[in-house]
Amino acid sequence: MKAIYVFSGDPITYGHINVVKRAASVFDELIVGIGINPDKKYLFSLDERTLMAKKALANIPNVKVTSFEGLLIHYAYENDISVIVKGVRNSKDFDYENVLHELGESQKLGIDTHILFADSKLAHVSSSAVKAMQKDQGLIYKFVPIYVKQCLEEKISEQYVLGLTGEIASGKSFVGNKFEEIGKKKGLMVHNIDFDKIGHYILESDDELKYSKIREDLISCFGEKIRLVGDKINRKVLGDIVFNHESALQKLNEIMYNPVLVKLRRELYGKKGLIILNDALIAEAQRSYLCNNNVLILKVDKATQSRRLEKRSLTHHQIHRRLESQYNFFVKKRKIEEKISHDQNGQIWTLDRSDGVHGDEIEKIFDKIIFDMNINKN
Repeated sequence: MKAIYVFSGDPITYGHINVVKRAASVFDELIVGIGINPDKKYLFSLDERTLMAKKALANIPNVKVTSFEGLLIHYAYENDISVIVKGVRNSKDFDYENVLHELGESQKLGIDTHILFADSKLAHVSSSAVKAMQKDQGLIYKFVPIYVKQCLEEKISEQYVLGLTGEIASGKSFVGNKFEEIGKKKGLMVHNIDFDKIGHYILESDDELKYSKIREDLISCFGEKIRLVGDKINRKVLGDIVFNHESALQKLNEIMYNPVLVKLRRELYGKKGLIILNDALIAEAQRSYLCNNNVLILKVDKATQSRRLEKRSLTHHQIHRRLESQYNFFVKKRKIEEKISHDQNGQIWTLDRSDGVHGDEIEKIFDKIIFDMNINKN
């Protein structure tokens, strides 16, 4: 038996996807129709909405995504579809769909309605809610697939997000700053957001009461020895603790997770163009969803890495512990490739920043990223 499930898909959400999966398990063939309502103003074009739905539903074999115009019941009749699937989130939705069903019955075309009630965990998820959250830089990755998240960032916020990562002393700060300089020279807006600076702000700022409470949590967890002045944190002492004990580093990341994400969203607010998330732990902390798995990974040879780290007045033991606390280049790349495969979205660029590598390579990779991410399309 063939059925059809129709929605505007502006954009598709995990709520829609849940209904599609459940309907596809009931019917032999499920048509997903992306429709046009002449009384509705859409954020995305019909082609964009259809593409998002196709990408989101590509792994369900008996689902076909198409677009259509006109009365749904006429489309169903002409395409020999005997059941219309409806997703219902609340009593208001149910009453509305019941009226539509009665109207459809009046046409005497022999087409029935199949009601699926929304999963309670997804009943609050709607296209309009997701768009509203993106306008205010809310986290939406739990509500829509990564590709859809990327489209919303580009359409609503005019942001193209790139992760920048690499091993310690691979030159992440230098490359991030150079990208800003190159962007300015080329007339492109580029913003380099450094996760280390976000962390330092949380550990040192007097501006937000919540961050003071976070620092007290850290002192309670790691001891008075990390206290500097008042509730400020001695980052060097804290670093010596967490880089020597894997469990301590994991605990630090747990405490800092939410405040870092909140501060990041505040940093993103109002910025347009290429947004660089300069984050050494994108792979380790599984944060590549923040940049939609679009990541530039820096390479550095061991000799260069050692010379740079020695200039930071670190002991050999401290250098060893910091290197041990992070993935190497190849593991970082593999972990991000796994996320790209899982999410069916993203791409990786690599850049060698070892001593002696020609400096022009930075501008070349910048131009390639701008091209690949289609940032010049406007």
